[in-house]
Amino acid sequence: MNQNPFVTSGYVSSEYFCDREQESAEVIMDVEGRNNKVLISPHRMGKKGLILHCFNQSVLRDNYYCFFIDIYSTLNLSDFVVLLGNKICEVLKPKGNNAIEAFCRIVRSLEFRISFDSLGQLEASFGIGDIKDPQRTLDEIFSYINSSNKRCVVAIDEFQQISKYPETNTEALLRTHVQHCTNASFIFAGSQRHMLQNMFFSVSKPFYHSASVMSLKPIPLEKYSEFVIRHFNEAGKQIAAEDIEYVYELFEGHTWYMQNVFYLAYYMTIDVCTREIIRKAVQKKLDDNGEIYESIYYGIPEKQRGLLKALACEGKVDKIQSGAFIKKYNLPSASSVQSAAKRLLDNDLITMENNGLYSISDRFLGMWLRQRLGKG
Repeated sequence: MNQNPFVTSGYVSSEYFCDREQESAEVIMDVEGRNNKVLISPHRMGKKGLILHCFNQSVLRDNYYCFFIDIYSTLNLSDFVVLLGNKICEVLKPKGNNAIEAFCRIVRSLEFRISFDSLGQLEASFGIGDIKDPQRTLDEIFSYINSSNKRCVVAIDEFQQISKYPETNTEALLRTHVQHCTNASFIFAGSQRHMLQNMFFSVSKPFYHSASVMSLKPIPLEKYSEFVIRHFNEAGKQIAAEDIEYVYELFEGHTWYMQNVFYLAYYMTIDVCTREIIRKAVQKKLDDNGEIYESIYYGIPEKQRGLLKALACEGKVDKIQSGAFIKKYNLPSASSVQSAAKRLLDNDLITMENNGLYSISDRFLGMWLRQRLGKG
């Protein structure tokens, strides 16, 4: 069976990557120009794929060490250091033993676990228990980056997470390292717009105006439609442009959701992909995630559930504290709604767009809730 061309996780190759030509050129231009970049993207819009696609272009792949880490699951500076250090080891391994040895010589505060693979290549790694002084280890890692025999690109996804670390000086600490690191360009990516804007646009914050900003928009319908039709046709299958537009409008061009639907529809289609097949693919995603969504929904306090239900029904709302909105959905006071919204934002369950509109972050969760409420 041919590989399903609708990739839903990670990055495979340029063949399975849709458009983003202008964005890729801009990111690569900034890297080559020794500038840092902030990449702000709504959930599931494809910021990770864009970064990895840029890393896969020969101009970066052949001339830079490219390090990508996703720090969403990190809780403190030690977690951050473990991720970054191990990613450097992972990237350096194919470069030969000398490359890893150079890293280990500089990062002296760690006791690396050294081993050799079946081909005799050196492997080095370390865990959270190996870090006694995370600030010192971070100093050493940046010292390596700054002295590396190649320029480096360091991409940090969900960068806003550092503002939640118990070490209150993390932003200032990283800003100092970035500022003095002349041998690397940095890409700071994230999906929690309100937090990233606070970090990079507030005068009192260490990263204020330290990087150029790109807001990732949906791939144009025409480009995405061409991508879908081409991959269906290459497998001897047909799909109508209006059915692709139906999915595009359903998810407002959010790449990950569309890819998930077409991933299933591609397998479900023998000859012609119909609207009915697409609807079945969407419903399968909702059914498959039902237990997870139920756990999320009943795992939050009642006032937050009330606001989540209201947003599911409305889709997008600008004035969540208005009397009309509160009365329509029998919500508590405006202050209670504001408090619930803050908690939902912090927990990434809802998002606030640039134009002030609130919506549920996970589109499938919103659809699942509407079905539960008899609105879908």
